[in-house]
Amino acid sequence: MSQSKIETQKRTAAAAAAAQQSDNIAHALAGAGGGILSMILTYPLITLSTRAQVESKRAQSSTADAVRRIVQREGFGGLYSGLESALFGISVTNFVYYYWYEWTRSAFEKAAIKAGRASKKLTTAESMIAGAIAGSATVMITNPIWVVNTRMTARKADDEQALPGGAAAKKSRSSTIGTLMELLQKEGPKALFAGVLPALILVINPILQYTIFEQLKNVVERRRRMTPKDAFYLGALGKILATSITYPYITVKSQMHVASKDGPKESLNGSLKRIIKEEGYVGLYKGIGPKVTQSAITAAFLFAFKDVLYDMMVSLRKRGRVAK
Repeated sequence: MSQSKIETQKRTAAAAAAAQQSDNIAHALAGAGGGILSMILTYPLITLSTRAQVESKRAQSSTADAVRRIVQREGFGGLYSGLESALFGISVTNFVYYYWYEWTRSAFEKAAIKAGRASKKLTTAESMIAGAIAGSATVMITNPIWVVNTRMTARKADDEQALPGGAAAKKSRSSTIGTLMELLQKEGPKALFAGVLPALILVINPILQYTIFEQLKNVVERRRRMTPKDAFYLGALGKILATSITYPYITVKSQMHVASKDGPKESLNGSLKRIIKEEGYVGLYKGIGPKVTQSAITAAFLFAFKDVLYDMMVSLRKRGRVAK
């Protein structure tokens, strides 16, 4: 092979790698943007679910009662406690997740082409592996963000319980940075990784969600082009199934996030056994109503927004090339 052909192949390979990297980043940015938009729309449901998970049986009530209680003592802003850290968290989480997911997907697709496989669509096993890699990377990078967010979201419930007779009071809300500094000063950096084990187990949640979504998407695309409306419904269905299956670990993770350094240190199995002993199996599913609703709506909007945002980025990238 001549030197010129070798150089041409190298340039072609470099261009393809750069294009793939650009596409991975476009997916990551679209996922981050979609996550932010969907989080803003559904955050009050996250507040209700998180408080139900970390409060005692004494506080159990209907969703409507919980809303009235929060608004009465904190105003409507109480439904958005911790929103700042949640938006930061979801943007980082989705960026990291989609970047690694698309990176793994492209690796599988290249392998499929080399192997001469008829279709380069991900198989069920490949979807699950891609989800596991992306999910594990995301958990290790973003767990500290969600610890701070859970502390901020749950603090209001703790303040109310500490007041004599449960009297209503409106206290100033700590900022994200304030909560982080307080956590580091009182409990040290290790506290930022509280609940990381159940979080790693919960990687099965996005694995199930994205595997269901990808396989249903393949079914749709065999018949016609996927639309944002299709993505909306398939995203919701995948998330409902995944969250319903993994919810007990979501409850355990939330309780481990708010556990004090002075309190008893519990293992994952210890936390599960304690909740079952104190509250029965139903205790593992506290707040599941608003959580499943929120998760389904968030996932539905996320997939719908992501596709639209990704198409916009691709369009802008093409225009930029033409302009050059």
